[in-house]
Amino acid sequence: MSVTNTPDAPDAALPGRLAATGAGLPALRRRIQAVLIATQILGGLGIATGVALSAVLAKDVSGSEALSGLAATATVAGPALLAMPLAALMAARGRRAGLVLAYLIGALGAGVTVLGAVVGSFPLLLVGLVGFGAGSSANLAARFAAADLAAPDHRARAISTVVWATTIGAVLGPNIAAPAGESVSGLGIPATAGPFVWAAGVFVIAAAVVALLLRPDPLLTARALTDPGAGAEAEGRSLRAGMRIVRESPRARLALVTVAASHTAMVSIMSMTPVALTHHGADIRLVGLVISGHIAGMYAFSPLMGWLSDRLGRLSVIGLAVGLIAVAALIAGTAGADHGRTALGLFVLGLGWSAGLVSGSALLTDSVPQAARAAVQGLSDFIMNTSAGLGGLAAGLIVAKAGYGPLNAIAACLLLPMAALAIRGSSRKA
Repeated sequence: MSVTNTPDAPDAALPGRLAATGAGLPALRRRIQAVLIATQILGGLGIATGVALSAVLAKDVSGSEALSGLAATATVAGPALLAMPLAALMAARGRRAGLVLAYLIGALGAGVTVLGAVVGSFPLLLVGLVGFGAGSSANLAARFAAADLAAPDHRARAISTVVWATTIGAVLGPNIAAPAGESVSGLGIPATAGPFVWAAGVFVIAAAVVALLLRPDPLLTARALTDPGAGAEAEGRSLRAGMRIVRESPRARLALVTVAASHTAMVSIMSMTPVALTHHGADIRLVGLVISGHIAGMYAFSPLMGWLSDRLGRLSVIGLAVGLIAVAALIAGTAGADHGRTALGLFVLGLGWSAGLVSGSALLTDSVPQAARAAVQGLSDFIMNTSAGLGGLAAGLIVAKAGYGPLNAIAACLLLPMAALAIRGSSRKA
């Protein structure tokens, strides 16, 4: 079936109209990016608002501090479970359908989380947190939506601008957790569940913005502009076709390894840093400052990573990511009771993650045909989130058995396949 016959297809006359005016495509790119930035802020706000108190809420409902750690696992499981179905939907119907569905699942999950808190059901709470975490799938997919219509030499910058927008929501979210809790005090809802009430509302608003304003659909429009007559047969857009392309493309494999290894190393180290800090006498305020610095490193400098990736090349920034994460592991892993050194290590870790995510995402988009991009990008997010979830679980065991320093050393070893593939890719390019 032709793309122009699908409900979400772009206007069939769009390619001709854009070709007739030099300002048409740049204007469309700016408008699509503005919508994605707005929804990224909203989505980041919803996620950060809920995550801020998810572990505390889990502890209150379960009555167990040990079980509270399952809250983080549940929120990571959500995007991993949704990644592949979401990719299949976007490959068939476009970005708008997938983003709206992800935000609505996030809103539903937040609602179920509140219900679990009200009735005191820990299993129901975990189910809700899985759905709530799935809302972050929309924020992940938005970076690829920004790349759909971007010129190849500006693709990394388009991705990084949307990633940067998450900073606003991530910073504001924890700060409105307290007012959100107070707002439900008279409704019979626990204060720690209040942020999820607000998160549900924010996700619904984000879904509405996408549904109303993300028009024409960037993915379907990019296909129409690439080959207006072909319509990109469904077989070429399937997940099976995407996996076959990854197997056949060394650069696509490098991109997948880069995103997965960077994210897993970051999550593994970051998740156990509060434990290491409190072990060395840090209070909650200091832990919060260290994590805030880490988040700033992750998002605030992503436009710089995008600019470097477009100017110096994807492989160069992948090499930078390897170096930054390795240095971060060395600094944090040898910090001991030096809290300032730990904070520096976590900030550098955030920079390395940003370099890896932006350059890897751009390289992945560069390396596969237009028709298969949504499928391959979904595969990337599935591998990234699954690996990070396993890494987070393993990190706790490693720290319990060996300590925080060995955890950093093991996390740095995850970079070896990434470095080897990058060196091989550079030699082939040369």
